[in-house]
Amino acid sequence: MSTIVAVRKGSVACIAGDSLTTFEDTRQSSHYEKSYDKIHSFADNRLGLVGSAAHHIVMQHLLTADNNDYSFNNRMAIFESFRNIHPLLKDNYFLNPKEHEDDPYESSRIDALLINPHGIYGVYAMREVFEYSRFWAIGSGSEYALGAMFAVYEQLDSAEDIARIGVEAGTEFDTSSSLPLTSYSVTLNELS
Repeated sequence: MSTIVAVRKGSVACIAGDSLTTFEDTRQSSHYEKSYDKIHSFADNRLGLVGSAAHHIVMQHLLTADNNDYSFNNRMAIFESFRNIHPLLKDNYFLNPKEHEDDPYESSRIDALLINPHGIYGVYAMREVFEYSRFWAIGSGSEYALGAMFAVYEQLDSAEDIARIGVEAGTEFDTSSSLPLTSYSVTLNELS
């Protein structure tokens, strides 16, 4: 199911992810999948997704459409953008929003980490949005990644190195994550 991490250190934010896609018991590694990168670019944003493999092409299509005017500059703008994206996922891409009977809201069934010059953010299935000040991880390898990043965060100066260590820990111990990893960095705005 993946290991995606985002790290903020100094004036740099970095997002990194593993490359394995799984379909039940079948593993589709980077040796077979040409577009294995789980980090997607649009404008000055980098978005890493976990969950269904279908999310990748759907979000890539939706976010690079000529007519979108989504903003990801702060927590509320991200919330508003994903609130507007949710009905499109249902109506245009046939998302099945049913997850659990007692959920308080319809689920988008997408968990994501996002970096841009404004910071690092997590977006979750019911459009919850969190801004992180240091680092975070999502996916089935997230617990390993969080522990590894916690252990090295104060000792390392590089957001890229911390992110790499997080993904490597996830891929070492999580059966649904695998190397190689991909990573991208952005320079943060001074006010971020």
